[in-house]
Amino acid sequence: MNTQLSNEELSAYRDAFSLFDKVDDSGTISVDELGAIMRSLGQKPSQQELDRIMNEVDLDHSGTIDFNEFLAMMSKMGSNTIDEELDEAFKVFDRDGSGQISEEELKAVMNSLGERLSDAEVHAMMLEADTNGDGQIDYKEFVKVIVMIRYRQLHSLVLQMFAH
Repeated sequence: MNTQLSNEELSAYRDAFSLFDKVDDSGTISVDELGAIMRSLGQKPSQQELDRIMNEVDLDHSGTIDFNEFLAMMSKMGSNTIDEELDEAFKVFDRDGSGQISEEELKAVMNSLGERLSDAEVHAMMLEADTNGDGQIDYKEFVKVIVMIRYRQLHSLVLQMFAH
């Protein structure tokens, strides 16, 4: 796993691990520290959920997460979680399960999310997302749109940070 990470990525993970281990600076993350981290991120894990996570991540069954276990956890979260979230989001929009998002499905989901869009606005969104011109948004096109939205959000955040 370590050989696949760049020096910058490894350094970022080491910094994150150190932040998580701030409570006692033991070089490991305990179940209590894991709970505190998750709560600080707005999650509300039960003790049972924390124990399950520890059992999955604590490969040597020491009762704590060391740096190598942390790297394995982050790698797993980074790949599977994003793919799973994209799959779930696509399924929300693809209401009929066809593997394609129609203009009607897009409008219905946006309305259910409280976004009251005109037909023209929905059509404009479809035109931007539908890169192959078939009148539908397939999974690949959906992912491109999500990536572009994330990029724009990140770009905006960076500009705000350096504007001061």
